[in-house]
Amino acid sequence: MNRQLRAAGELLSTQIGRVPAVGDLGRLFARSGFELALVGGPVRDIFLGELLGAGDLDLTTNATPEQVLALVTDWADATWTVGIAFGTIGLRKGRAMFEITTYRSESYSERSRKPAVAYGSSLEEDLSRRDFTINAMAVRLPGIEFVDLFGGLTALRDRQLRTPGRPVDSFSDDPLRILRAARFTAKLGVSVVDDVRAAMTEMRGRLEIVSAERITGELTKLMLAPDPAAGIDLLVQTEVADEILPEISKLRMEVDEHHRHKDVYQHSLTVLRQAIDLEPRYGFRGGPGGSTPRSGDGDLVVRLAAILHDIGKPRTRTPLPGGKVAFHHHEVVGAKMARKRLAALRFPNDVVRDVSELVALHLRFHGYGGGEWTDSAVRRYVRDAGPLLDRLHVLTRADCTTRNVRKAERLARAYDSLEQRIAELREQEELDKLRPDLDGNEIMRVLGIEPGRLVGEAYQFLLDLRINEGALGPERATAELLRWARAHGVPPPSDG
Repeated sequence: MNRQLRAAGELLSTQIGRVPAVGDLGRLFARSGFELALVGGPVRDIFLGELLGAGDLDLTTNATPEQVLALVTDWADATWTVGIAFGTIGLRKGRAMFEITTYRSESYSERSRKPAVAYGSSLEEDLSRRDFTINAMAVRLPGIEFVDLFGGLTALRDRQLRTPGRPVDSFSDDPLRILRAARFTAKLGVSVVDDVRAAMTEMRGRLEIVSAERITGELTKLMLAPDPAAGIDLLVQTEVADEILPEISKLRMEVDEHHRHKDVYQHSLTVLRQAIDLEPRYGFRGGPGGSTPRSGDGDLVVRLAAILHDIGKPRTRTPLPGGKVAFHHHEVVGAKMARKRLAALRFPNDVVRDVSELVALHLRFHGYGGGEWTDSAVRRYVRDAGPLLDRLHVLTRADCTTRNVRKAERLARAYDSLEQRIAELREQEELDKLRPDLDGNEIMRVLGIEPGRLVGEAYQFLLDLRINEGALGPERATAELLRWARAHGVPPPSDG
């Protein structure tokens, strides 16, 4: 153990030395008689092999926020106090960014959505109230004294997620920690120990006091982690998903006795993992093989659509003769369900819109059958996808989870062919900006009509014609428009 501590101290000294402002700040506090320690994520990440950077360095102190502010105002290049109500002062020195928080504990009353903050008197007490032991390690400054009272380094080595105290107390103090357990599972590849898992199930109802915005913040971080499927699976297995994403839990439908349809839940996890593998191919960050992704890597819309794409199946499950089942229009039902759930969780409007649209479109490729793609079908596919086309490519390819190698290869070749034809048509025409050969003003001039419903119907007719037959040119478009008008009883324009 002493050898392990010496090695830890040497590693910490080297890494903290990379950011001189850390030591300078420690000496500033020590000269004034205050304690200061680097704590939490930065310490954990050093032991995970990451280099200590200048951004988002968390420190804790026995100085009050007002005392911290008085100490650093002349030393720092900038300070901010947006978190002062929770005991936190932010500051910048050169490129180094710090958040300094007074020793504290947070707890929620039985019904309150906002935590009550109480200041503590010691680093030991502060660490004892943190979420998990891997985040309860600290380094006293300026002397680089490693503090690991709860076995965080051992837990990190063993890839186990434990709490400093009783898990039920930790989750009662801050129910959002239940979701953080899943997030760290997805981010760090740790597994929760049995008592933490049991407490997640027991305390899951406490999440009702946490605001939708905070829950969504944790879910977003989870989904952008390297393996969000592992985090989602933990939430489902502990029944936590029943509280925040019940649609995913309901994917665990009973398999029929003949095993003629897939386990939709396991299929969805596989689709999510395959979508992540495909992200780099289409220009989205993330995917395997790189350094540990941070929040912001990968594509949130793609990943949410992947895990939610089949949530309409339980509602549309229809038994068929011979033990088969069907899920007619599950993409339409699922799109509505996704929109409702994501909106309730307060995801940004554009995320809600794009995810639900992808869910609605995820079967479109299969709707064209296995034959050769016509130009009109390609145009319609691109137009329907719009700016979501690359994301739809990812989702459609990821949705193939068959174990039949020949079938998988056939589907892959078919989609390769589609993408190749899209590329060819793009070279010939503005495929992503399809417009009729006549615009609204020209339609009104040709037909001699005023703005109204009829103009929109004529525009859609010409757009469908453009999609089906390609560019017509103004003369033919005019002739087709007049033919359409006669068929719909539109009087010819007067000469006057």
